[in-house]
Amino acid sequence: MKNWKINSWRNHPVKHIPEYPDKKELDGVLNKINGFPPLVFAGETRHLKEQLAQVVDGKAFLLQGGDCAESFAEFHPDNIRDTFKLILQMSLVLTYSASVPVIKLGRIAGQFSKPRSSPAENVDGVELPSYLGDNINGMEFNEKSRIPDPKRLFKAYSQSASTLNLIRAFSHGGFADLKKVHTWNLGFIKKTPAGKKFKELEDKIADALAFMDACGINSDFNRRLKTVNFWTSHEALLLPFEQAMTRVDSTTGEYHATSAHFVWIGDRTRQLDGGHVEFCRGIENPIGIKCGPTLKSEDLINLCNRINPNNEKGKITLISRFGSDNVEKHLPKLIRSIKKEGLNVIWSCDPMHGNTIKATSGYKTRPFNNVVKEVKNVFECHQSEGSYAGGLHIEMTGQDVTECTGGAQKISDQDLSDRYHTHCDPRLNANQALELAFLISDEIKKNTAYSSKNIKAAS
Repeated sequence: MKNWKINSWRNHPVKHIPEYPDKKELDGVLNKINGFPPLVFAGETRHLKEQLAQVVDGKAFLLQGGDCAESFAEFHPDNIRDTFKLILQMSLVLTYSASVPVIKLGRIAGQFSKPRSSPAENVDGVELPSYLGDNINGMEFNEKSRIPDPKRLFKAYSQSASTLNLIRAFSHGGFADLKKVHTWNLGFIKKTPAGKKFKELEDKIADALAFMDACGINSDFNRRLKTVNFWTSHEALLLPFEQAMTRVDSTTGEYHATSAHFVWIGDRTRQLDGGHVEFCRGIENPIGIKCGPTLKSEDLINLCNRINPNNEKGKITLISRFGSDNVEKHLPKLIRSIKKEGLNVIWSCDPMHGNTIKATSGYKTRPFNNVVKEVKNVFECHQSEGSYAGGLHIEMTGQDVTECTGGAQKISDQDLSDRYHTHCDPRLNANQALELAFLISDEIKKNTAYSSKNIKAAS
């Protein structure tokens, strides 16, 4: 990369990176982390990019989901397992409906830092620095907790490594075997409408597998029936840590961020001359770009060309986040500009961030109906523009939380306090996330069929 170095981002303005009071301690921690083993490997990153290239061509779909912000307190193997189960369930619904492979990408094993709308938080007249994520400072509202502490990066690395270790075991150790689809069920959703629909789908798959088994096609002879590729992602926000985790691939000489397979640039940090864009343009990982209401078409084109000058398929994923009522106002002009320039991108929909409101109870929440509405509006926009809506990006958890209102459970404002556990933004619970997959599966099927016609016509 021309004029790019692993630390050249430091010569650019950066936003949402904390000021550590002890720079010497921070440098010491980063030097040690720089000597730690990579969390992911260059070959895995390349494999993911190859899969994402299929999404660009309308031959696959991207499902990206997980925690808003991982926490040290909720770190538990059961929570990791249940999020993994939920993504498997959702991907099965979408695969069955759309008849295309679903790429499974978790917001997990490193999604700690969060940009905040305000640098300070005020409670009862007391003002303290905002909570920025467990790898930076503490959630507890006291002065000591809110001071950025470099040593937290050690715990974040350790938790990410342990999470990845468990995910790899689940992915390749038999847990993901299609014959065991019944074990993917989360207990508390079995009696819900979404759980009952999943049971019907499970029965159909069992019948199909029985037929395949009778034909001699089963997981004993076909590894793909009992393993899955599961990738990790997070926002590349804390650049000092990302730099420390960046390595040179010995086989190619290329730089790879080894903190995750896929990283994204947030809507608040996508300045063309900013440090986050500068860092991401030099690494080989697939890169996501959050696209909010303030993004102009010319800026989006410049961002894509800067990060992906060779127009490589699978490199760029554009993650739209406008709010359910603003999709038609902003998305079509971005789609048209990308098509006009002939840029190879994946279009993914984040229906969470633009639909955050404050409930009468005082909790931040997201109405489930607005989440569904935004996804459907995005798919309709892409169809009308002759484009392929190739991804879904959601904040969700396998836990039975009450953080987003609505859905078949009819969670109300008053219910939010029952199990509101998020460390940052509200997440769909497992029942709501699976319900969403069923509700939009027909839209994905229509979009995939429409895209296939366009691709065949173009060729």
